[in-house]
Amino acid sequence: MTVLDSWRGLAGNPDGRAASFGVSDALITEDGVSMAPVTDLGAGRGPFWLDAWLGEHSGDLVAWRRHIHANPELSREEFATTKMICAVLRSAGLDPQVLPGGTGVICEVGSGPGCVALRADIDALPLTEATGLAYASATDGVAHACGHDAHTAIVLGAAMALASAPDLPGRVRFIFQPAEEVMPGGALDVINAGGLDGVDRIFGLHCDPRVPVGKVGSRVGALTSAADLIELRLTSPGGHTSRPHLTADLVHALGVIITALPSLLSRRVDPRSGTVLVWGAVHAGQAANAVPQDGTLRGTLRTAEHEVWKALEPLVQSSVESLLAPTGVGFQLDYRRGVPPLVGDEDSTAILQAGVEAALGEHALTGTEQSSGGEDFAWYLENVPGGFFRLGVWSGEGEMCDLHRPTFQLDERALPVGVRCMVHTALTALA
Repeated sequence: MTVLDSWRGLAGNPDGRAASFGVSDALITEDGVSMAPVTDLGAGRGPFWLDAWLGEHSGDLVAWRRHIHANPELSREEFATTKMICAVLRSAGLDPQVLPGGTGVICEVGSGPGCVALRADIDALPLTEATGLAYASATDGVAHACGHDAHTAIVLGAAMALASAPDLPGRVRFIFQPAEEVMPGGALDVINAGGLDGVDRIFGLHCDPRVPVGKVGSRVGALTSAADLIELRLTSPGGHTSRPHLTADLVHALGVIITALPSLLSRRVDPRSGTVLVWGAVHAGQAANAVPQDGTLRGTLRTAEHEVWKALEPLVQSSVESLLAPTGVGFQLDYRRGVPPLVGDEDSTAILQAGVEAALGEHALTGTEQSSGGEDFAWYLENVPGGFFRLGVWSGEGEMCDLHRPTFQLDERALPVGVRCMVHTALTALA
């Protein structure tokens, strides 16, 4: 299989060229694709068919990732990415199924009653890339600044490698999920489409630019936080700033909420839960001498504890009522639940860690911190047990380019590392 063969006929061209598919000229030409293989840090650790597949196709991993990187698509608009994934999977004789929304793919290899799922997210961010890479985003205002291009290439590689295995102890389901970057997340689309039916465990990964390539971070318990959105609209009769006593001072009330609500919540929930409210937007008024009639606050509320997450919405409602009661200002609260905390169970984390050790050796395992960020992989864990690991993508030299920044880059040696970890985790789970 060559990379060009993976996409043959995708754009409807009779000669198989994919020029109308919006591909990067740096990756695909009329003569095909030739990508230098990337160093495989786990080479020789087996099984033989995995070593053989990576030895022949590590250049394909790089090409897939760079193609997706150069052609990013926003949440639920990942149509071309979906077509590419399907074309690659079909080139190995697999039968990918597109989700009802038209983006996202589910595909299986193997047979038998046991089933483990491996998930990748495929959407990009509404950011303008500033890396200067030859394969930088060709789409204005859209970029893979979170590593989803790598996640997709890794799980695609795991699928292709497992498809080459002479025998598997069960079924492996590959989930290429759309819309991770929006709340409440495309994981719910997968679940509603039956993507977890029959699945015993599920595993996922995320790039971590703070971890050197070749290392994998994991932990039992909360790995990411619940992330809810709060929009609070305040209302007042308005009036002149010289007579605030004759109206309800809306701007003052906004200040009360901005400063007091985060503080009050910190006294109403267990401080060990990591609960934090941060405002990201505030707007009210135009004139310096007029009390405005309306104002808006927007922010995020995060917690690492599942039980706290369930209790937060009514707690915010009652706290806002108490704080605003003396001001005479009215309010309307729009509380949008985002994603639950991502909590890996002990058994699944042990399977994941055993898979990493088999793939790379015990030296590859490292601890990782609980993050206040949200990750919609947590929705899967509301339905089946599973685990999640952080894949080191820092080259070990120069600046660590953080996620969700226009300058984010990764060391592509992490691609075969990710494939090995995903494959061995699946095999360990099925054993």
